[in-house]
Amino acid sequence: QAQLVESGGGSVQAGGSLRLSCAAPGYIYSSSVYDMAWFRQAPGEEREGVAAIDSDGSTTYADSVKGRFTISKDNAENTLYLQMDNLKPEDTGMYYCAARWMRRDYDLQAWAYPYWGQGTQVTVSS
Repeated sequence: QAQLVESGGGSVQAGGSLRLSCAAPGYIYSSSVYDMAWFRQAPGEEREGVAAIDSDGSTTYADSVKGRFTISKDNAENTLYLQMDNLKPEDTGMYYCAARWMRRDYDLQAWAYPYWGQGTQVTVSS
């Protein structure tokens, strides 16, 4: 039971930056029992995990975004963020926010997350 709403997507030149936000009910951030993550999906491709943050703040990143993306959350504002720097054309896709009851495996596997937002489009041109 969650209502996730992403925002912040858009079009940007390679090398640029975007910050995505995900608003969710307060219990997602305050209960200390939910993990959250960002996924993306390009046309014709499988949905892939980008970054995850668990209930205690530990983070996991896909190798392709390490050093460029940062996942964080503001518990007071009930918002998840994905700061994306040095964007590349291959980062293009629909980005989704997801949440799950805490677990210690499958951090970047879409099937492990039951709660999803509708997505926000990110397009990176070269």
